[in-house]
Amino acid sequence: MHLNGVEIEDTFAEAFTMRAARLTITAVNETWAQHAAIAATGFATSVIGCGVEAGMEGPTPFTPDGRAGVDCLFFASSKEDLETNLIKRVGQAIMTSPTSACYDGGLPEFSSGYQGFSKFNIGGKLRFFGDGFQASKIIGDQRYWRIPVMEGEFLIQEEFTMAKAVGGGNFLILAESVDAALQASEAAVGKMKEMRGIILPFPGGVVRSGSKVGAKYKFLSASTNTAYCPTIRGRVENSALAEHTNAVLEIVIDGLTDRLVHQAMEAGIREAVKVAGVHRITAGNYGGRLGKYHFHLQEILGGKES
Repeated sequence: MHLNGVEIEDTFAEAFTMRAARLTITAVNETWAQHAAIAATGFATSVIGCGVEAGMEGPTPFTPDGRAGVDCLFFASSKEDLETNLIKRVGQAIMTSPTSACYDGGLPEFSSGYQGFSKFNIGGKLRFFGDGFQASKIIGDQRYWRIPVMEGEFLIQEEFTMAKAVGGGNFLILAESVDAALQASEAAVGKMKEMRGIILPFPGGVVRSGSKVGAKYKFLSASTNTAYCPTIRGRVENSALAEHTNAVLEIVIDGLTDRLVHQAMEAGIREAVKVAGVHRITAGNYGGRLGKYHFHLQEILGGKES
């Protein structure tokens, strides 16, 4: 199959079940809400080395306190990992940020009958930083904690919503040059970031150091994806690169639902193939043995050449 003259490989991206939560961060103005959100979502590209994968969705359409706010999504491999890492990130990056507050952003992407929701306690555990001077208030059916800090109070909701989600949707852009691969990646990322309910956790939404399972060195569980490294194309037996392919970049997508990941991949691929110098689009998988979700590229694009 070809799209705009670019080969779409007959393969699939293999993705995994994860746990996700949305946090709404507010502050006195947009600048300070952004400062807190950037810090909270920093160093969160892969659960392999960072514990969580995270990103900003953008300005929130509604905030409980009527102030400027930013929505952020966080993904982890388990309930325990998500709770542990969010307590650290909220405590170290949001509570420390002047004028900030933190609320459960909710997950309206799921239907009312969805059974995969759970609650976890963030505010109720961070309250102890108040050294006995913390206070709580119940509004509606939610408890909020007021933790005294040096410029006033840090307000945080006690419980946050967690749901099963999808991590690791991906596609690879194979191009004749770094410039072409980067331009295609930027176009794809720009389109996908218009969507809510997904994040692209790597820097600028793009990763150059794609990995494979296993390594020559026993102490590593993963290593560079040698089949897609152009500088060693002539030294590896399994190179997946044609002679004229000199750069490969990958885009990884985490989404609250498999449908959102599907939509993001389609939108991104359709933008990427518009760039001159892109030769092929493929995806990373493990033969279908590890991940529950399989996103077949040709099916995502409707299976029709154009």
